[in-house]
Amino acid sequence: MELFIGSHLSTTGGWNALLKRSRDEDGTAFAFFPRSPYGKRSKALNPAQAGEFGARLKAEGYGPLVVHAPYVYNLAGKDEAKRQFAIEALIEDIELLTPIREAGQETYINIHPGSHVGQGAETGCRLISDGLNQVIERANGIPVLLETMAGKGTECGRSFEELATIMSGIENKANIGITFDTCHVFDAGYDLVNDYDDVMSQLDETIGLNTVKAIHVNDSQFGLSSHKDRHANIGNGQLGIPFFTRLVNDPVMAKLPMILETKEQTQDTHREEITLLRSLVNQQ
Repeated sequence: MELFIGSHLSTTGGWNALLKRSRDEDGTAFAFFPRSPYGKRSKALNPAQAGEFGARLKAEGYGPLVVHAPYVYNLAGKDEAKRQFAIEALIEDIELLTPIREAGQETYINIHPGSHVGQGAETGCRLISDGLNQVIERANGIPVLLETMAGKGTECGRSFEELATIMSGIENKANIGITFDTCHVFDAGYDLVNDYDDVMSQLDETIGLNTVKAIHVNDSQFGLSSHKDRHANIGNGQLGIPFFTRLVNDPVMAKLPMILETKEQTQDTHREEITLLRSLVNQQ
């Protein structure tokens, strides 16, 4: 099985530079921020060229594009102005990316669901659903993926049940899905090393495997139930090579775009990790 795999890339230099960076690491999928991590609009990504970019990805056989919304968005925040900023910015992001999907390239935007900052998970999940309903109503060109979270601080989405609660409040179910972050799920308390099949069964029963559209492929520095959200390079953390071997040979999960968010130790780190993960296919 050929994996769709790549890393989170810099947008410096624009659309063409993104594609070059992906080729340089021998990637067949990738992610990027559609604006600065602090929420300012991107000066590098010209909206007029987005459709052409999508057509090139499609022609070159790339897997689904998994764009990552900036971390600054908080749909569950106490401050209404900050919630509204997240809604408006996410709408703008979707409008930027819609021509890519219209060109035939499958495209998603991944978000951290939000932090309830002391309001409680129930309130946080409701606010996230309400915000996403507004986003989807006004800009429904790109499905939104909720990322599985490690559970640090007051994060919402720390369990499959919390993600299911958020999704249950979404009116247009066709425009919502899940990104499965391997480090986050392990850190949240799901034992992917010793109980892989059971975790996947829980995921299927609670949310549905069919809603999982992408994977963030990260090893875990601190491990099971740590709630730390500290990524390690592939094979250098608590998940380890046997887990990643299982993942890339899972007939359901291996079809999904896999995005590395590991630390670049050298300029070749991600290329080497991509090669490593591909080498594990058919090794069980």
